[in-house]
Amino acid sequence: MDKKFDRYITIDKIDYVVSRKKKKKYECIFCEIAKRNPDVNPNIVYEDEKAMVILNIYPFNPGHLMVIPKKHLELFEELIQDEMNYLMKLTQASVELLKKIYEPEGFNIGINQGEAAGASVLHFHIHVVPRYEHEFGFMEVAGSRVIVEETEDTLRKLRTHAHEIERYLKE
Repeated sequence: MDKKFDRYITIDKIDYVVSRKKKKKYECIFCEIAKRNPDVNPNIVYEDEKAMVILNIYPFNPGHLMVIPKKHLELFEELIQDEMNYLMKLTQASVELLKKIYEPEGFNIGINQGEAAGASVLHFHIHVVPRYEHEFGFMEVAGSRVIVEETEDTLRKLRTHAHEIERYLKE
């Protein structure tokens, strides 16, 4: 493995980072999720005809979401105004959902555009990461993070309240 990666990624992500340098199984994993490919674990919290909110499979913290347009595009500047407005509203709704369930003290909301910026999927998406004063919910272990909540539990919690995203979008 390329040594420049080893201090920046969690141990469970090493295989993923190394494998993405090889031939990809799918052209775009987010497009496969949007198409409901049965071979892909979607982790969908919310979706409609325009976009979806999914749980990150390598979460920084429990509840780490991604807001993704269903239309494939790679660059922020490819969004038209209506798409941008909708994705921002959906990002706000995702923040409100996470506030209700996890009561975080802050958020990282960001876009990684291009592999050099850390994008591992070249399909535009927005990360929404709940954050805490002392990052209660994980502990540092040799540069990796141990998440104290199983993905299935996180999905269950979020899906239980996902109808509130739609209500927020209608406001």
